[in-house]
Amino acid sequence: MTSTNITLAQTLLNFSKNYSEQHIKQLGYLPTVEHDEKWLSPCDLGPHDVSQHYWQPVAMDSEQLTDNKEEALSFSNVESALNLELHPDIKTYFTTIFSGDIKAMCEEGELSLLFAWNKEDFDRLQENLIGHILMKQKLKQAETIFFAVTDEEDIIISVDNNSGEVWVERVGCKPHKKLSDSLVDFISQLTPKSLLIEK
Repeated sequence: MTSTNITLAQTLLNFSKNYSEQHIKQLGYLPTVEHDEKWLSPCDLGPHDVSQHYWQPVAMDSEQLTDNKEEALSFSNVESALNLELHPDIKTYFTTIFSGDIKAMCEEGELSLLFAWNKEDFDRLQENLIGHILMKQKLKQAETIFFAVTDEEDIIISVDNNSGEVWVERVGCKPHKKLSDSLVDFISQLTPKSLLIEK
């Protein structure tokens, strides 16, 4: 792992910790999620009430994971399927923490950072990334990898696979607005946004 990737991993860990702390500060408790017995996660911290459980982001290298981290959390199958090497930042981003979506604010407005909730979700995420990249290749557009969604249904935030730059793009279209030179710079500019009204 390069020094940039170590910095990105630490930035993500700090940001996710800030999100949890802000949630406690604003609402008095950690974020909650509807509990699903068939969709367990190392993020799950037990009951808040009858249907909701507390959760918080968890570092993937914690003791809650099995020993076969490399096998479980590798993007090699994606790269092999696409005959393409993914940008190191995107691999670091998706293999640093297990987490629910984290809402955040940037200069452009509100967004939700996407993460894997568990190992099965990581597998599903890989399938979605393959689909996205194949679509970009079919459209003869430069490959991007999405990592966040916005309030607008078809607007996503992605990383340019060649440069590592962070861009806004409309699904099916070329990226149209550069937000940052790198993922670590972009995450550093974000402010965690707790849900003030929980369903």
